[in-house]
Amino acid sequence: MRRNRAQIVGDQMQKVLSDIIQNRVGDPRIPFMTTVTGAKMSSDLTHCTVFISIFGDDKTKQEAMRAIEHAKGFIRCEMVKQINLRVAPELHFKLDNTLDEAARIDDAISRALARDEEIRREAEEKRSDRNNNEDQE
Repeated sequence: MRRNRAQIVGDQMQKVLSDIIQNRVGDPRIPFMTTVTGAKMSSDLTHCTVFISIFGDDKTKQEAMRAIEHAKGFIRCEMVKQINLRVAPELHFKLDNTLDEAARIDDAISRALARDEEIRREAEEKRSDRNNNEDQE
């Protein structure tokens, strides 16, 4: 499948921004487990939506996003040094909750499977009790 320039630049942006955020932004509010999960470029390459996944509670995530927003100018400047584009794209950071949603769905599936197993065992016990009662008569 052929990829367009925006997709190619977006993939490159993801790698570069990930390195900058993890290794060059020295803000202690950004936890070690902060990952750039994606970068989506506009078709004219003037805007980039950057998806950030942060491990931690809601307060940690909010603080980290504030720190990243605060460092946006620095991040953009560093990014321009590494990616040769005619126009430095405007960065828009968004919190990516995909991993949280996946964990929530996985938990719901696990609970449903456990409940199904419990219902199956109860049904087997009832069948077994019924068969034993019939055998005794």
